[in-house]
Amino acid sequence: MSDRELVIGPRLGAYGRRAFTNLVRAVVQIVVAYVANLPLFILAVVSIALIPLGVGVVLTPVVVQAIRGIANQQRVWAAEWSGVEIAVPYRPEPPAGIGPFRRLTWLFSDPATWRDLVWSLLNVPIALVLGILGGLLSLYGLEGIVLAPWLGQVTGYGWGPFWPLDDYGIFGIVGSVVLGAVLMVVSVPVGPFFLKAHALFCQSLLAPTRAALTERVQRLTETRSETVDASAAELRRIERDLHDGAQARLVALSMNIGLAEEMMKHDPETAQQLLAEARAASGTALTELRDLVRGIHPPVLAERGLDGAVRALALGLPLPVDVQTDLPGRAEAPVESAAYFAVAEMLANVVKHSAARRAWVQIEHSGGRLLMIVGDDGTGGADPASGSGMRGIERRLAAFDGTMAVTSPPGGPTVVTMELPCALSSPKTSPSSGTD
Repeated sequence: MSDRELVIGPRLGAYGRRAFTNLVRAVVQIVVAYVANLPLFILAVVSIALIPLGVGVVLTPVVVQAIRGIANQQRVWAAEWSGVEIAVPYRPEPPAGIGPFRRLTWLFSDPATWRDLVWSLLNVPIALVLGILGGLLSLYGLEGIVLAPWLGQVTGYGWGPFWPLDDYGIFGIVGSVVLGAVLMVVSVPVGPFFLKAHALFCQSLLAPTRAALTERVQRLTETRSETVDASAAELRRIERDLHDGAQARLVALSMNIGLAEEMMKHDPETAQQLLAEARAASGTALTELRDLVRGIHPPVLAERGLDGAVRALALGLPLPVDVQTDLPGRAEAPVESAAYFAVAEMLANVVKHSAARRAWVQIEHSGGRLLMIVGDDGTGGADPASGSGMRGIERRLAAFDGTMAVTSPPGGPTVVTMELPCALSSPKTSPSSGTD
């Protein structure tokens, strides 16, 4: 085999792989448009029309969520295939326990819902046209080379670039092969451009609007300001605790040791008494320092992660707490700390205010979001606006673009749903699910 053949062979192989990749992606876009987008758009219109009859109240959220699932998959393809990032514009989902009418109101008040519907309709013709230009032209060119010339000779009528072929004879065969080869050569490098054009079209409808981005910037500005204030207040609390607690005890400890040194020769019994007091004060100061450090970042959280820390926290409470977790890895330390203290504050509220006989905690990671649900069977009536603890947790979560929703009717039960967007790392070798 010559050096030229060694070079041409891999190039043809790479060229064929590119053509096949373009073809598969184009077919996927067309199939999704006609098999998913079009039927779901029709179902959405029908379900909205059936809302006055009551059927649409239940059916519409299901169809809209299905459309969102297809749209989210399109966002993934746009990023992976064309490098076009499409942010998710949906408003935070309310807790699962709300009524169907409130869920319907949440869907209809979100502008992204209506933009998804428009995208589902327009994607049908646009995906077809751009899919043909982006991938199917190479298939048509291949058909012009391999099948059309010989099919025309057998049947008297071909489907290649030159047809009917029997009118052209050998010229028709050559023309079909040449034009098919040209289509294949041209379609492979230009295919990604048409696929990117489709991704940009999707971005124009599926990405957040300018108003949504402005609202998000304003929200982030507010949460940043609240976080700075909360951090300053936390620093003042730590300084006050150190000054009034451990620092005062260490000063007293130093004075007792100094007096003991002076009394050692003249009054050993008093010196021994002062040293005993100093030993007790040192133990108390050490305990206070440990409590202070635990309030900043619990050691068990650093050692065992969110799963282990929450389980350890639940074991120390005066009521049974069921803990279920599904965490294939660990979040970044600030996110993990915010999640831990959010759960800890909610469980503290259960113990203090709910008169509950049992509580439960569910933590899982799905779709790039850390979901935490804390519930109890207590008296209910929890209101985030009336308590500084819940407001503080809400601010802590908002600093990470997280959300908190509280469902607590009079008589209970109380369910607090918290979400934090985050990615996990360091996958575990054993599953972290179970019940305490």
